[in-house]
Amino acid sequence: MIPSFRCRRALPVRIACVSALAASTVQAASLDRALRDAEGKGEFPKLTSVLALEDRKTTYEGYFGGTDAETLQDTRSATKSITSLAAGIAVAEGKIRSVSSPAFAFLADLKPFAHDGETKSAITVEDLLTMSSALDCDDNDEQSPGNEENMYPKQVWTRWAVDLPVKANYMRDAAGRGPFAYCTAGVLLLGQIIQRAAGMRIDRYVEERLFKPLGIARWQWPTSPSGEVMTGGGLSLRSRDLAAVAQMLLDGGKWQGKQVVPESWANAALAVHRKANGSQDYGYLFWRRDYRTRCGRFSGWYMAGNGGNAIAIFKDLDAAVVVTRANYNTKGMHQQTVRLLEEHVLPDLACRPG
Repeated sequence: MIPSFRCRRALPVRIACVSALAASTVQAASLDRALRDAEGKGEFPKLTSVLALEDRKTTYEGYFGGTDAETLQDTRSATKSITSLAAGIAVAEGKIRSVSSPAFAFLADLKPFAHDGETKSAITVEDLLTMSSALDCDDNDEQSPGNEENMYPKQVWTRWAVDLPVKANYMRDAAGRGPFAYCTAGVLLLGQIIQRAAGMRIDRYVEERLFKPLGIARWQWPTSPSGEVMTGGGLSLRSRDLAAVAQMLLDGGKWQGKQVVPESWANAALAVHRKANGSQDYGYLFWRRDYRTRCGRFSGWYMAGNGGNAIAIFKDLDAAVVVTRANYNTKGMHQQTVRLLEEHVLPDLACRPG
């Protein structure tokens, strides 16, 4: 698909505008050829879409593997970032007093909890947002009681999650944070907290407060066998709608002049709260890493999901990139997407002559 372009007002004469349009079209066509060639060679298995924005305009939009602009892309854990935005709206509306609020106080209707006590009672909303709660939950450890694979066979996921044990010898650092451990169950609980605080189903709350203001009209959101909305993963959206979320965050939570997500939350969500590993930091259910290209290093915040999904935000470039893939549960899926960005899309945005 050939994207539409606009000419910057700073261009002094019409011929300059035409030249800029021609150059942009050539760049988009060159990127498209490079991506399709790489995809054809199997470098990026099960790639389904790539969409790039710069200065609020689409500079590239391509679909692969039989998908198109109307395809709902299963973003898997990128869903967690949507849950973060819903939490920020709930805090701004006063439905959740602050991120320091005790998380399990919102879930009192489910008492008694197994393994209850001071440690579980001290878990905060922010602990769930930063993957640093005391719950004995680690999706990267098959032996962890809270590993997400243990949740899916259950009838009522929230019941299972609130009854998880807490970590032995759990300790907070000087900043008050526990150790990082990736925990989908914690984000399921966060969705249930927002639902109870808002007084409506979490999917309806997200629809009213986030999707409608962004013009998002179609989505699919999986539920548990008992009907609980899976706020930790599986939300399917169009690539263009994922791009709208990214652009809103680039604009400090605004969309077409309207403040959709509080600016303070947009900033807090995309701020380092935890060190996730050697190359990645973690905000409020958003990841951060450096991307290395032939013309320099660029910091990017991104929503990430199984399969190699990434919705990345580059503030220094005033740019965003959506990459959707369905290469689920495969070794190297995320690193392949990093390479796609570093070798193809980011150079197209950042390494232009002049």
